[in-house]
Amino acid sequence: MKFTSKLLILLARASCISSTNSLTCPANFNLAPMSSYSTDSTDYKSGTHSVAFVTTPDVAAAKKIAHLLLEKKLAACINIVPQIISIYDWEGKINEDPEVLMMIKTRTSRVDEICKLVKENHAYSVAEVISLPIENGNPPYMDWLTKSVPDRVPDKC
Repeated sequence: MKFTSKLLILLARASCISSTNSLTCPANFNLAPMSSYSTDSTDYKSGTHSVAFVTTPDVAAAKKIAHLLLEKKLAACINIVPQIISIYDWEGKINEDPEVLMMIKTRTSRVDEICKLVKENHAYSVAEVISLPIENGNPPYMDWLTKSVPDRVPDKC
């Protein structure tokens, strides 16, 4: 790993320690020992993970789907971005609607299962579920993502 990446990780960890050496991080800040994570960016195989994007009509719908995804271990983290505006052509008419965007971090092998769950729990007749592969990222984050979302187990006969 490059020196600057190590420095950024150390600075992030150091920012959580007060002058009395007691931890003052937010409750959700992960302070697992750095040694428990891979620090070599060459360990990550490009495309192993993806970010899936889903739009919903409101925050309540997004939260419902997010909780289902997390409970089923299909995602490690879901960001809910409120107050986006979608402009689209639907059945020959240009529409402009407020929506909520979900950014779902997962394994690429689990995207089909995410799509199925979203379609089963979404208000729209045609739910938007699209994904992009993650080419690279912060090694400790990518390691956490790997540990948080089990790989898909192939169906058995």
